[in-house]
Amino acid sequence: MMTIALSKGRIFEETLPLLAVAGIVPAENPEQSRKLIIGTNRKEVRLVIVRASDVPTYVQYGAADIGIAGKDILLEHGGVGLYQPLDLAIAKCRMSVAVPEGFDYAAAVKRGARLRVATKYLNTAREHFAAKGVHVDLIKLYGSMELAPLVGLADAIVDLVSSGATLRANHLLEVEEIMQISSRLVVNQAALKMKRDRLQPLIDAFAGAIIGAISGTTAP
Repeated sequence: MMTIALSKGRIFEETLPLLAVAGIVPAENPEQSRKLIIGTNRKEVRLVIVRASDVPTYVQYGAADIGIAGKDILLEHGGVGLYQPLDLAIAKCRMSVAVPEGFDYAAAVKRGARLRVATKYLNTAREHFAAKGVHVDLIKLYGSMELAPLVGLADAIVDLVSSGATLRANHLLEVEEIMQISSRLVVNQAALKMKRDRLQPLIDAFAGAIIGAISGTTAP
């Protein structure tokens, strides 16, 4: 049995074409099903549906052989015990610093002010501000990051940004891009050795699909 860990939403939807190239079709749509383990058209392949932040952990400990997780999640996880052979170039966005309209971020940084920053990406935020020599107090939140500056909990946030519409709707400005984010293929290192005959064709199919998408052709 080969187990693939995926999360609902954008990553799942953008993974479907890659799975199709590998000849794998989910038996059900997780957005419409309550099942957490979903079969496929291939009896030896199944999908496990987990929270995005849990994908690396399931793969690391062998509960899944392979998975797809955003670079943001992998940076927080640390990537221990994972082989990351491919950047799948899906679910693209960016990690940025945002502040309320009217807050002079550049001036605050220049004068060495200590900033309160709300984020769920503590490791990434810590490394970013440390590299800039900016003193920050990090506040861990799990959702509705945009609310923190509006109610005085934080001066700034570090979060993922796609179109920027949510920031604008809440009168926040993106003032600094930390990095570009996309989703990676992650593989359990032990599984790659023991199940290489099953995993390598899937990795190769995904790689071919990426090359085909970049070149504007259909992967064989």
